[in-house]
Amino acid sequence: MLTLAFDTATSVATAALVGDGTVLGERVSRAVGVLEAADDLLREAAAERTDLTALAVGTGPGSFTGLRLGLAAARGLAFALDLQVAGVSTLDALAAGAPGAMPVIDAGRREVFTLRDGEPVVCSPQEVDAVLCVGDGAVRYRSVLEERGAEIPPDKDERHLPRARFHAELARDFGPADNVEPLYLRVPDAEQKK
Repeated sequence: MLTLAFDTATSVATAALVGDGTVLGERVSRAVGVLEAADDLLREAAAERTDLTALAVGTGPGSFTGLRLGLAAARGLAFALDLQVAGVSTLDALAAGAPGAMPVIDAGRREVFTLRDGEPVVCSPQEVDAVLCVGDGAVRYRSVLEERGAEIPPDKDERHLPRARFHAELARDFGPADNVEPLYLRVPDAEQKK
């Protein structure tokens, strides 16, 4: 099985090519460069697009624009290559990359996306209750979280990235791309201003 996985929910996009559970390559880019990163991964693995057997895509929560871009890319690839797709929570992928840590994604508006009792929530950084926090929200709100007793790895630590290799690892229930929906925890900024 050759799986292309990517996540565009945060300010840093990741893409990975995984063959039968082995990571063949991984890239970090911006959301707009995720398809170019995927093409580079295939070329480096001496694989063709037609060799792909499945896609795994990050479903957020995160940037509305980033999520839409990632899902549109997944749907386009799935349609063009006749592939099945699985959606994976960006929070779950972050947690998989840092066992025992609480994933914290910057949600803007002085809020974060995180997990509470295993369920995704949006809250203020002051409401995050964890010993170890990872993600761009943990980096942004380091001082607030550390005041509450949390440990935050150094800013450049790779545990802060939702690595696409974990999306591939966590992917289940592959099906039509249209069945994969983004995980929105609040109304997009543009709709709130109406």
